[in-house]
Amino acid sequence: MAIDKKDVEQILQAVGGKENIEAATHCVTRLRFSLYDESEVDEAALESNELVKGHFSTQGQFQVIIGPGLVDQVYDEMMKLTGGERVSKDELKKIASKKQNPLQRAVKALADIFIPILPAIVTAGLLLGINNILTGPGIFFEGQSLVQVYPQWKDFASIINTIASTAFTFLPALIGWSAVTRFGGSPLLGIVLGLILVHPDLLSGYGYADAKTNGTVPVWNLFGWDVEKIGYQGQVLPVLVSAYILAKIEAFLNKRVADAFKLLIVAPVTLLITGFLAFTVIGPVTFAIGNAITSGLVYIFGLAPALGGLIYGGLYALLVITGMHHTFLAVDVQLIGSQGGTFLWPMLALSNIAQGAAALGMLYVFKQKKSKGLAITSSVSAFLGVTEPAMFGVNVRHKFPFVFGMIGSAIAGVLLSVNGVLASSVGVGGIPGFLSIYPNQWGVFFLGMAIVLIIPFTATVLYGKWTNRKTSDITDNSSNTEPEAAESSAATIEPGQSAVAESADNQEHILEIKSPLTGKAVELAEVPDPAFSTGAMGQGIAVEPAEGKITAPFDGVVAHVIKSKHAVMLEHASGVQVLIHIGINTVSLKGSGYTVHVQDGDKVKAGQLLLEFDRELIRGAGLPLITPIIVTGGQERIEQVEKMALGEVQSNQDTILKIHFKG
Repeated sequence: MAIDKKDVEQILQAVGGKENIEAATHCVTRLRFSLYDESEVDEAALESNELVKGHFSTQGQFQVIIGPGLVDQVYDEMMKLTGGERVSKDELKKIASKKQNPLQRAVKALADIFIPILPAIVTAGLLLGINNILTGPGIFFEGQSLVQVYPQWKDFASIINTIASTAFTFLPALIGWSAVTRFGGSPLLGIVLGLILVHPDLLSGYGYADAKTNGTVPVWNLFGWDVEKIGYQGQVLPVLVSAYILAKIEAFLNKRVADAFKLLIVAPVTLLITGFLAFTVIGPVTFAIGNAITSGLVYIFGLAPALGGLIYGGLYALLVITGMHHTFLAVDVQLIGSQGGTFLWPMLALSNIAQGAAALGMLYVFKQKKSKGLAITSSVSAFLGVTEPAMFGVNVRHKFPFVFGMIGSAIAGVLLSVNGVLASSVGVGGIPGFLSIYPNQWGVFFLGMAIVLIIPFTATVLYGKWTNRKTSDITDNSSNTEPEAAESSAATIEPGQSAVAESADNQEHILEIKSPLTGKAVELAEVPDPAFSTGAMGQGIAVEPAEGKITAPFDGVVAHVIKSKHAVMLEHASGVQVLIHIGINTVSLKGSGYTVHVQDGDKVKAGQLLLEFDRELIRGAGLPLITPIIVTGGQERIEQVEKMALGEVQSNQDTILKIHFKG
């Protein structure tokens, strides 16, 4: 498809002209800008541009969604118009990060460190929740726990507790691995550093307070200098700072030690110096700072719990938009380690539910079928702890549901804070979050859950309907999404017919698209990327892969294999193009973990292996594996894209989409 040069010129003008562009690059779906001043962006002009399917700003980058195939042409034309220098995505990230203030850079660093280890922490939280149910008194029996009434369950609960607590016991090792990787050092040395800080020979950090009171803290005597021989279980700052120092020492030595001697010198010297610094200086100082931070938070919430709950509960959703919510994950972990529980995380769980309830309320406000579907799927995602589809796809776009979600969350935050509700671990946000709450506080937590379900939902519906009476409709609030498809009945394809079949009843043409991979099919709203979850890229479905193979969903031609191998575009004989995008933000892997078996222009048969990918490598990099299958927008022949049943699907067997062509 040829592009109009005028449309590209309008995009340039809309982002503030070439004078406002510090650097620009693109990925498979969107243009990525580092702008000098994002306030110069003309959003209305972007939304009216035929090439633009959406736009948003994140982590110092302004992103304009164009779509696969076209984005290459648009970028090339834009470079001709501006005469700018082409940069890679990594280079753009570095440029964009320079515009961030020190606080933003620190928040981003914490996010980069904690996001990869979040699955382990959440899993541990869920398992600890199960242990809480088995060992918590008063849940099933008056004043007694289930294991007290049925002692045969005691060892079963003990095994669960051992499995669940491992991630928290050896948390410094997880943080060490992720932090050293983030700071540019060897991940293996990061793991060893974390294990050093929780070595069994050390006094456990959990028993330090009692030992200090009793005067029994063991020490090392270093030539007359007594150094406390303690571990740093449940602590975050000691391993974070030590990881930074380790990475810098390792980098310093790597530049100066000859390759023949690196194995003998770099790692041993790095660990020895960092280890001594950790126990003698870094550990004691950061241990005191961490305890001071947690004690300060405990004091503030103890002094004015209602105010604390109102502010944190109400503003948490804003923290998610800015990305600053990742900072508080470290605080939660610190509170759990030093205080035995966190009062912040329960408010997080209810904030997720509040945004989901507000998004669900839009179901009764929207008039378009597509918008109603987005409201349902995104709210379910939020109820299960993933709020981005609901927030970015529905609530923030229309503003008032986002505000009502914050109001409901603030009221519930006051309730939880006043009653001192604590979570014993960080688990899954949303409705399953009750598993992480101490069982004797479930009643208050469930009351808070009722508040965040009722208030945002009711307020959104009432205000939305009142607004609809004043105006003609509340729509998607942009012209960059696909128009509502006309209602039509789906024709069926008999065995032996071609993929594009003609129904004897209504002469409607249909293309069946088989699942290109085995796994669990879910709504696009569950994809943690607004380019896909909002439908801006086009209609389709997503699959959580159970294996690392992608097969052709129909007979066709390979239109394009992305250079970084994480996405492929296929074209059917009818002209329909389908994008298969493996994982989210996997462009950052630069092709690592992917094996491509086809190239541009290849003819393929349905079921033919297109590419393979390493699920563990992608998951280990902290990236989502969820794979969108998109019928890209702007294809005029298509009348309707029909989603088939969700759930478990088999590659090249189950139909996931039916494309209805105009008669």
